[in-house]
Amino acid sequence: MTKLHRIALALAASVAVAGCASTPAPGPVEVTRFHDAAALAAAHHGTVFVSSAPGTGQDSLALAPYKAAVASELAQLGFSEAGSDAAGLIAQVRVEHFRIGGEEKRSGPVSVGVGGSTGSYGSGVGLGIGINLGGSRPSERLGTELGVMLRDKASGQTVWEGRARFTVSPKSELADPAQGAAAIAGALFRDFPGNNGETIEIEVAE
Repeated sequence: MTKLHRIALALAASVAVAGCASTPAPGPVEVTRFHDAAALAAAHHGTVFVSSAPGTGQDSLALAPYKAAVASELAQLGFSEAGSDAAGLIAQVRVEHFRIGGEEKRSGPVSVGVGGSTGSYGSGVGLGIGINLGGSRPSERLGTELGVMLRDKASGQTVWEGRARFTVSPKSELADPAQGAAAIAGALFRDFPGNNGETIEIEVAE
């Protein structure tokens, strides 16, 4: 092997290593949850219908992976999925996507709260900032915010409500809607129902 070939191979290896290192880890998922303990205890392990939140105006195909991920998490918690007519609870799912780096685009915040304890999100707190991503704009991150409300169908009362938000590199595997939906829903429902009004950060892996 000539010296020129050795140099070419070394440069190729360096580029490959740099490409792998250029994708920053996903930011932690910031999770906030509220619940009415007595009402939730009465509804726990009941039947649930997963639907789009009213007024979202979002495409059903875009919401599908998130609704499926929420349904999967609820099933693991002991809820049984049922049709809208038979379910005792309605899980209303809302998703917002935004971009950080260059011009940030948001469709509006998700409000979280039960029993009058409300909070409005969208200030940008907790949003991760990445590093130069090569072909992408410097520090560009893709963000997702998932909001879920569990309502008693008969009374309309909200028994549990949560919001989860995280950002990833455009090159991350979690930028794929199906994988990202599973990760953020898993964080949202971890240690369900969570401490009322507490905001925590949960690390996720690709």
